[in-house]
Amino acid sequence: MDTTTDVNWLNPAEAGAWRSYIEVQSDLVNAIERDLGEHGLTLGDYQVLVYLSEANDSAMRMCDLADALQLSPSGLTRRLDGLVAGGFVKREGSAADRRVMMGVLTGTGRELLEQTAPHHVESVRRRIFDHLDEGQVAVLQSIFDAVATGLAADAAASA
Repeated sequence: MDTTTDVNWLNPAEAGAWRSYIEVQSDLVNAIERDLGEHGLTLGDYQVLVYLSEANDSAMRMCDLADALQLSPSGLTRRLDGLVAGGFVKREGSAADRRVMMGVLTGTGRELLEQTAPHHVESVRRRIFDHLDEGQVAVLQSIFDAVATGLAADAAASA
């Protein structure tokens, strides 16, 4: 490691926090993915169903859905292919603008989400919140809000 450069190295507490994060984050996502897999979904699939369920008329413009999921248009197409094939989501043209494609949650998709949501919430609770007290939950939210604010500022500065 080159220590001759002018780098603001992480102090021991910061390094420990960073290592804890990187060592647990993929294990956590994998555990939640395994739990959703019992219902035939990935975490990404579940996110699609949630975003569509919360949208007006259970429909979103494809470009807005891609932005919400932080996917490219082709990434969204790949993500939706399985949900469309399963009858959980459909693609349809917008009634307001023929140039716009919409992602629409079907009745079958809503049923799947309603069946899966209690199991997903139980998984998240068991894997995260059962290990935290009320103060830690508040700190966790504060931490991720601060990180999100910093990321948004960086994105705005580079745009």
